[in-house]
Amino acid sequence: MPAADYKDYYQILGVSKSSSEAEIKRVFRKLARKYHPDMNPGDNAAEAKFKEINEAYEVLSDPDKRRKYDQFGQYWNQTGGQAGGFDFDFGQYGSFDDFINELLGRFSGGFGTGPATTNTQNYSYRTSTSSSPGFGFQDFAGFNTPGISADAEAELRLTFSEALAGVEKRLTIGGAETITVRIPPGAKPDSRIRVKGKGQMNPLNQSRGDLYLKVKLDPHPFFKFDKENILCTLPVAPDEAALGAKIDIPTPTGSVSMNIPAGIKSGQSLRLRGKGWPRSKGGSSDLVVKIQIIPPPDLSAAEKELYERLSSLRRFDPRSNLPNRSC
Repeated sequence: MPAADYKDYYQILGVSKSSSEAEIKRVFRKLARKYHPDMNPGDNAAEAKFKEINEAYEVLSDPDKRRKYDQFGQYWNQTGGQAGGFDFDFGQYGSFDDFINELLGRFSGGFGTGPATTNTQNYSYRTSTSSSPGFGFQDFAGFNTPGISADAEAELRLTFSEALAGVEKRLTIGGAETITVRIPPGAKPDSRIRVKGKGQMNPLNQSRGDLYLKVKLDPHPFFKFDKENILCTLPVAPDEAALGAKIDIPTPTGSVSMNIPAGIKSGQSLRLRGKGWPRSKGGSSDLVVKIQIIPPPDLSAAEKELYERLSSLRRFDPRSNLPNRSC
């Protein structure tokens, strides 16, 4: 621009040359809200002011442009630092905060690299189950999207068996587009599955981001996750714990026999290697079995007689290590 058209960007924003980036950003947000065309319908002067403060902020928010502007003053644009200048289609933004967040992200280094603010857009939601086993249908809700990114995130709820074996799900996005997603075997709670090109539309370049499905598993009555392994609690009778036993135990992939060593304690854990959860690179994690000794709730007369005889014969004192006196 000619020197006669030189604009004092600090004066336009009402800040000083010593103002920090945070102060400049705070002032810009305040002015942008004040002069936004939606706040001033039909006011051409307000719209012109709005574009002027955007131009000023584009330069002062960029460290390299600001340095050249401070160094060369009215001739700064001749060094290759001219503000880009652009028009806005205000109708494409759902709210003023959507616009501001995107604008701040654009000025701070490109789409998707700005402040980590989050904006949520809600879509209709419904669920149903298809007639074929393992093939479900969902219409997504909670389409959570960062305000400066076209990527989207949605929650995908699976049963334990669906996550274990893998499943195909038909998902309806925004009530219009239906896609089929293959969930690989071994999906774990809170893991994310990326579906390329099925996110939201980037309003700057009209390309679509990715959809990330965050896996949530329905609780299982016997198995629980313990990091990458599976944990379960196995009840055993006192005689099984004392004498040892061979017990059939469920695993995620079927029942196996496990040896209970004689003298095992309640709370002690045994490990079945390779009988846990499928790993993405092949094989499976471990099943960790926690022993819980359960006394019989009701004794028959014969059982009671045997327990009383056992008590009289018992040489083992489980409290022999207790101190002889109080603290």
